[in-house]
Amino acid sequence: MNIFSKIFGSKETPQLEEETNMTKLNIGIILGSTREGRLSPQVGNWVKELADNRGDANYTIIDIADYKLPLLGEKDGDASGAAAWSEAIAAQDGFVFIVQEYNHSISASLKNALDYLRVEWNNKAAGIVSYGSVGGARAAEHLRGILGELLIADVRVHPALSLFTDFENGAVLKAAPVQADSVNQMLDQVIPWAGALKTIR
Repeated sequence: MNIFSKIFGSKETPQLEEETNMTKLNIGIILGSTREGRLSPQVGNWVKELADNRGDANYTIIDIADYKLPLLGEKDGDASGAAAWSEAIAAQDGFVFIVQEYNHSISASLKNALDYLRVEWNNKAAGIVSYGSVGGARAAEHLRGILGELLIADVRVHPALSLFTDFENGAVLKAAPVQADSVNQMLDQVIPWAGALKTIR
C-alpha cells in the first residue's frame, strides 16, 4: 500500500490485500494426534498465533482428526476422507508438525496420515514442535527419518515443550517465553526453505 492509500484510503485495498495473501507461502500446522483429551489443539493454536503475528505466510491448522482416515490398506475401511486430505496437503508449501511422544515415537494416526500420501509431501519444508515428558524429543527424531523419505526438508530449530514445565498440571499450555522465541527461530528457517523448494516443484 502506498502513502496516498494510507492517507486517503483506496477502494483497491481489499484486492491488494487478497493479491498479497495469494503470493504468500501456505504453511500447514498439522495436529499429529487424534486421541480424546489430546493437547495438540492447544499447541497448534499457540503456534498459529505466534506465526500469524509474523505476517510472512498464510498459516492454516490442519487437523488429522477431521479426515477420519482408516488404517492404510485396511479392508473395507472408509477412506472417503483421503481425497480431501490429499487436497489439503497439496495446497501447502511447508508444514509445522505438532508432535507428541507416544512410547518413544510419533502417534499411529500421524504415521498413517503421512503414509497415505506421497507426491503431495515432496519438495517441501517443515518444522517440528514436540511435547512430552522429555519434550517429545524421541518422537521428533523418529519423525525426521520419515520426513526425509518423503522428501520433506526439516529444519534444525526444534521447539520441545515439557509436560512438566510448559503445561500447568500437564494439561494446560503455559509455555515459557523462550519457547515462543524458539518457534519464531524455527519459522525463520522454514519460510526461506519453503520458498526455495517451491521453485523446483
